[in-house]
Amino acid sequence: MSSLAFVPAFRLSALYCAYFAFVGAFMPYFGLYLASLGFAPWAIGALLSVGQFTRIFAPNIWAWFADRRGRSIELLRWALALAVVSFLGLFLTTGFVALLFVLAVHALFVSASMPLFEAMTLSYLHGAYGRYGSIRLWGSVGFIIAVSAIGYALDHVPTHNFLWMALLPLIGAWLVSCSIAQPPARPHAQGESASVRQQAMRPEVLALLMAGFLMCAAHGPLYAFYSIYLDQVGYSKATVGALWALGVIAEILVFLGMPRWLSRYSPYKVLLVSFALAVVRFLLIGWGVDSLALLIIAQLMHAASFGSFHAAALTLVNAWFIGPRHVRGQALFSSLTYGAGAAVGAAAAGALWQTVGPAWTYTVASAAAACGLLLIARRGRLFPHISQ
Repeated sequence: MSSLAFVPAFRLSALYCAYFAFVGAFMPYFGLYLASLGFAPWAIGALLSVGQFTRIFAPNIWAWFADRRGRSIELLRWALALAVVSFLGLFLTTGFVALLFVLAVHALFVSASMPLFEAMTLSYLHGAYGRYGSIRLWGSVGFIIAVSAIGYALDHVPTHNFLWMALLPLIGAWLVSCSIAQPPARPHAQGESASVRQQAMRPEVLALLMAGFLMCAAHGPLYAFYSIYLDQVGYSKATVGALWALGVIAEILVFLGMPRWLSRYSPYKVLLVSFALAVVRFLLIGWGVDSLALLIIAQLMHAASFGSFHAAALTLVNAWFIGPRHVRGQALFSSLTYGAGAAVGAAAAGALWQTVGPAWTYTVASAAAACGLLLIARRGRLFPHISQ
């Protein structure tokens, strides 16, 4: 019988769709919301980075409980429910310190969700990881719907309305999680007993983690200030939303093609191309903002700087961290890359934006991606070839 016979593909896809609709509502427009409240760039960078800093440790704590209890779906439901409750605090305050606290508490719960349901999905797909992209792409669909619809709406209604627009898909993600069962436990071999620390200290694993940190740091100016940058130059919010959506459409195409590509090309080669195009992408955004054509090209490169990078890296992490270390391996990758890397990138972007300006801020981001490229080039030949 197929290994996918018991996979709740529709429900998993719906979970990705709802969760990333929330991301598509929150990430591109929360910076604009903070700017509408009068916050300076350094304060916006600090507020956006606090959630990322929380992701450094929070996913590991939740993952430890998940691996110990073996009931990751129960923890996922609690994490999403508490994420909804904590998000309500954003409706009640506009002060810097209060927002800092609310965002930290919210991130404590929402940051736990991603590694929990990524690990859950990959557990269901054991032996058929090539199907990951066909489920994960629905997250991209949710992102596109949210970012496009809210971009259009914010050209016609005050920016603060985005808060309830972001809340609705988060509630939806919690409701969907309540319909998904715990994936069946699978036996693991004796050789799977190496600790997370021992695995992480292997040269090839460490290289991927460090390169992932740099890639996510490079995206800091994008996630924190891209919408603000385009808004200041004079693009409409609908255009801003369309450019975000374009990048995610390119990402969807990557997820659809990734099973075939990873069967032909090693993760090493996929990651080399991903980092090389990321170097070019951030230079185009920084210095080509006045050209819509260059911005379109740069957004299409999101297929590489996020899409193929994420799929290839996650495939490797899933191969390295197996058995009872599965969720913690996912959490480690998430915390060091999308947590620490994104936090450093957002905070640095906030500081650089006021001192050297947007173009040079994106140039620094390009340099970070270039450093990641060098790490992959040096150690990536040790990466295994993953059959799909």
